[in-house]
Amino acid sequence: QEQLVESGGDSVQAGGSLRLSCAASVATFSSFCMGWFRQAPGKEREGVARIDRDGWESYADSVKGRFAISRDNAKNTLYLQMNSLKPEDTATYYCAASRIGVPGCSLSKNFFGSWGQGTQVTVSS
Repeated sequence: QEQLVESGGDSVQAGGSLRLSCAASVATFSSFCMGWFRQAPGKEREGVARIDRDGWESYADSVKGRFAISRDNAKNTLYLQMNSLKPEDTATYYCAASRIGVPGCSLSKNFFGSWGQGTQVTVSS
Protein backbone atom coordinates (compact mmCIF):
# COMPACT_ATOMS: atom_id res chain seq x y z
CA GLN A 1 0.00 0.00 0.00
CA GLU A 2 1.28 3.42 -0.95
CA GLN A 3 1.94 6.14 1.61
CA LEU A 4 0.51 9.43 0.43
CA VAL A 5 1.08 12.82 2.06
CA GLU A 6 -0.85 15.89 0.93
CA SER A 7 0.20 19.49 1.44
CA GLY A 8 -0.72 22.95 0.21
CA GLY A 9 -4.11 23.45 1.81
CA ASP A 10 -4.87 26.94 3.09
CA SER A 11 -7.54 29.57 3.63
CA VAL A 12 -8.10 31.86 0.64
CA GLN A 13 -10.70 34.30 -0.60
CA ALA A 14 -13.07 33.49 -3.42
CA GLY A 15 -11.38 33.89 -6.78
CA GLY A 16 -8.02 32.89 -5.40
CA SER A 17 -5.76 29.98 -6.29
CA LEU A 18 -4.04 27.13 -4.50
CA ARG A 19 -1.77 24.30 -5.54
CA LEU A 20 -2.03 21.04 -3.67
CA SER A 21 0.74 18.46 -3.71
CA CYS A 22 0.74 14.78 -2.85
CA ALA A 23 4.04 13.01 -2.22
CA ALA A 24 3.93 9.26 -2.75
CA SER A 25 6.42 6.87 -1.19
CA VAL A 26 6.50 4.09 -3.74
CA ALA A 27 8.95 3.22 -6.48
CA THR A 28 6.30 2.45 -9.09
CA PHE A 29 4.33 5.69 -8.81
CA SER A 30 4.02 5.93 -12.58
CA SER A 31 2.05 2.67 -12.71
CA PHE A 32 -0.82 4.00 -10.60
CA CYS A 33 -3.94 5.84 -11.59
CA MET A 34 -4.01 8.81 -9.20
CA GLY A 35 -6.91 10.93 -8.05
CA TRP A 36 -7.98 13.87 -5.93
CA PHE A 37 -11.11 13.68 -3.82
CA ARG A 38 -12.73 16.09 -1.40
CA GLN A 39 -15.11 15.88 1.50
CA ALA A 40 -17.05 18.75 3.03
CA PRO A 41 -18.59 18.49 6.51
CA GLY A 42 -21.75 16.41 6.43
CA LYS A 43 -21.22 15.37 2.82
CA GLU A 44 -19.90 12.27 1.11
CA ARG A 45 -16.40 12.13 -0.30
CA GLU A 46 -16.52 13.03 -3.99
CA GLY A 47 -14.11 12.65 -6.86
CA VAL A 48 -12.55 15.87 -8.13
CA ALA A 49 -10.03 14.79 -10.75
CA ARG A 50 -8.03 11.79 -11.81
CA ILE A 51 -5.03 11.18 -14.05
CA ASP A 52 -4.15 7.87 -15.59
CA ARG A 53 -0.81 6.21 -16.21
CA ASP A 54 -0.47 7.91 -19.59
CA GLY A 55 -1.31 11.36 -18.25
CA TRP A 56 -4.92 11.55 -19.47
CA GLU A 57 -7.07 13.62 -17.16
CA SER A 58 -10.72 13.61 -16.13
CA TYR A 59 -12.63 16.07 -13.95
CA ALA A 60 -15.86 16.42 -12.06
CA ASP A 61 -18.21 18.85 -13.80
CA SER A 62 -18.07 21.18 -10.80
CA VAL A 63 -14.35 21.89 -11.27
CA LYS A 64 -13.89 21.66 -15.06
CA GLY A 65 -12.06 24.67 -16.43
CA ARG A 66 -10.89 25.74 -12.96
CA PHE A 67 -8.81 22.83 -11.64
CA ALA A 68 -5.92 21.00 -13.28
CA ILE A 69 -4.43 17.70 -12.16
CA SER A 70 -0.87 16.76 -13.07
CA ARG A 71 1.81 14.33 -12.05
CA ASP A 72 5.60 14.32 -11.95
CA ASN A 73 6.63 10.68 -12.06
CA ALA A 74 10.30 11.54 -11.53
CA LYS A 75 9.38 13.16 -8.21
CA ASN A 76 6.62 10.69 -7.25
CA THR A 77 4.32 13.67 -6.81
CA LEU A 78 0.74 14.45 -7.75
CA TYR A 79 -0.56 18.02 -8.04
CA LEU A 80 -3.87 19.82 -8.13
CA GLN A 81 -3.85 23.40 -9.37
CA MET A 82 -7.04 25.10 -8.23
CA ASN A 83 -8.00 28.46 -9.75
CA SER A 84 -11.07 30.69 -9.44
CA LEU A 85 -11.87 29.08 -6.11
CA LYS A 86 -15.42 29.30 -4.79
CA PRO A 87 -16.78 28.95 -1.25
CA GLU A 88 -18.35 25.64 -2.30
CA ASP A 89 -14.84 24.29 -2.92
CA THR A 90 -14.28 24.35 0.84
CA ALA A 91 -13.44 20.81 1.95
CA THR A 92 -10.73 18.45 3.04
CA TYR A 93 -8.87 17.31 -0.06
CA TYR A 94 -7.44 13.81 -0.31
CA CYS A 95 -5.14 12.24 -2.83
CA ALA A 96 -5.58 8.57 -3.67
CA ALA A 97 -3.82 5.81 -5.58
CA SER A 98 -5.56 3.05 -7.47
CA ARG A 99 -5.74 -0.48 -6.13
CA ILE A 100 -2.75 -2.57 -7.15
CA GLY A 101 -3.35 -4.70 -10.21
CA VAL A 102 -6.59 -3.00 -11.22
CA PRO A 103 -6.53 -1.80 -14.82
CA GLY A 104 -8.02 1.43 -16.08
CA CYS A 105 -8.66 4.67 -14.22
CA SER A 106 -11.82 6.00 -12.62
CA LEU A 107 -13.20 8.73 -10.39
CA SER A 108 -15.05 6.18 -8.31
CA LYS A 109 -13.94 5.97 -4.67
CA ASN A 110 -14.00 2.16 -4.80
CA PHE A 111 -11.32 2.19 -7.49
CA PHE A 112 -8.72 3.55 -5.09
CA GLY A 113 -6.94 1.57 -2.39
CA SER A 114 -4.55 4.06 -0.77
CA TRP A 115 -5.45 7.43 0.68
CA GLY A 116 -3.61 10.35 2.21
CA GLN A 117 -4.57 12.03 5.47
CA GLY A 118 -6.07 15.07 3.75
CA THR A 119 -5.35 18.78 3.59
CA GLN A 120 -7.89 21.49 4.41
CA VAL A 121 -8.97 24.07 1.84
CA THR A 122 -11.19 26.90 3.04
CA VAL A 123 -12.57 29.50 0.62
CA SER A 124 -14.25 32.57 2.06
CA SER A 125 -16.61 34.86 0.19
